[in-house]
Amino acid sequence: MAEDLVLDTAIRDWVLIPLSVVMVLIGILRYFVSKLIRSSQIPDLKIVKEGQVIVRARNLRAGANFIPPKSFRSRKVYFSNEENGLLHVPKGQAQNVQAQMFSDPNMAMDMMKKNLSMIIPQTLTFAWVNFFFSGFVAAKIPFPLTQRFRAMLQNGIDLSTVDVSYVSSRSWYFLNLFGLRGLFSLILGEENAVDDTQRMMQMGGFGFDPTKSLSAEKDSLDIIQHEWALPKFEHHAEAVLKKLIS
Repeated sequence: MAEDLVLDTAIRDWVLIPLSVVMVLIGILRYFVSKLIRSSQIPDLKIVKEGQVIVRARNLRAGANFIPPKSFRSRKVYFSNEENGLLHVPKGQAQNVQAQMFSDPNMAMDMMKKNLSMIIPQTLTFAWVNFFFSGFVAAKIPFPLTQRFRAMLQNGIDLSTVDVSYVSSRSWYFLNLFGLRGLFSLILGEENAVDDTQRMMQMGGFGFDPTKSLSAEKDSLDIIQHEWALPKFEHHAEAVLKKLIS
């Protein structure tokens, strides 16, 4: 049977509150530091143009049934023509996004700066928490939890008799690390929120590949079946009116 613990108020004053405040301050400081070391990048005109073409093709697919068949066919040929269509990418012109990124020193430097601005503060903060606050039971969740949450909430405490709802200081660090996006959105703005999970995902990515997006949009446009909806509007309106009258 799990034991109920009485947490000392000193743990709240000297562990829980300082750890939470430090995590918030480090997140704000990391945002401003990354903003200072961030270099201004001029967008590639070709990538912007290809992105606008993809948006126009998606709008055509979304509203295909609201234009006449002749207009749809002419627009479809304009986008997906094998000779000079906007969505057609010749085989020899396919871009290797990974090779392009590694060949650009500015892009590689920006990626390294972003990774360092995330890794270095996290490493130092975790070492600080592990040295000063290791082994503390810092808080308690106000609702019962299953045993599957023990490894997540009681990191650093090897006691199976403690109830799962108790949170260790090390686990509280990880909860603040990945759960403060809402607070950063209020402080820094929605677009400027520091999201460590998103940054970790970006570390394994190599950017946007317009060639694959153009090919996928061309295939989607080729298989679409056009059915003009205007001739059926009268019948649909008549059916709706009959339902309302009856």
